[in-house]
Amino acid sequence: MTSRLSFIAASMLVVGLSACVSPTSSVNLSADGKVPNNSSQLLGQLSLPTGARLLGDQSLIIGSGDNWVGRVVLDVGRDLDAAYAFFLETYPAQGWTLVSAVRGKSSVMVLTRQERTATVELMDGGVLGSSLVMLTMAPRNAPVIAPRKPGGL
Repeated sequence: MTSRLSFIAASMLVVGLSACVSPTSSVNLSADGKVPNNSSQLLGQLSLPTGARLLGDQSLIIGSGDNWVGRVVLDVGRDLDAAYAFFLETYPAQGWTLVSAVRGKSSVMVLTRQERTATVELMDGGVLGSSLVMLTMAPRNAPVIAPRKPGGL
């Protein structure tokens, strides 16, 4: 009887939590590169490349406004060079400091501003595919906890 009640309680929890997940697959950005009004509450004043699509089903945003943390995945089409130039020019103009940048088929930039760190990963989609940008936002001095192996070893 107890295991049956546990199963029912666990099932209700899964159904309840799945109702909280947004099924939105993408959000189109406005001409100025801003997330539309209904989504700007999530990302605050953060600018994103014009024409990029925010892939909601691949993104994880915790919090909202200028203090959100997590990962935003963007489809930037085929022009990865324009997206790279956007982040390299726009973010320092908005007060972000470029810490490092690596350019290649997969490019990475690390920027900081006040107590926040932004990591921008740009992945070339090749001739036929769309390029993706993964923007990870985290506190600048967050404590690092080493992962443990399952089973406590």
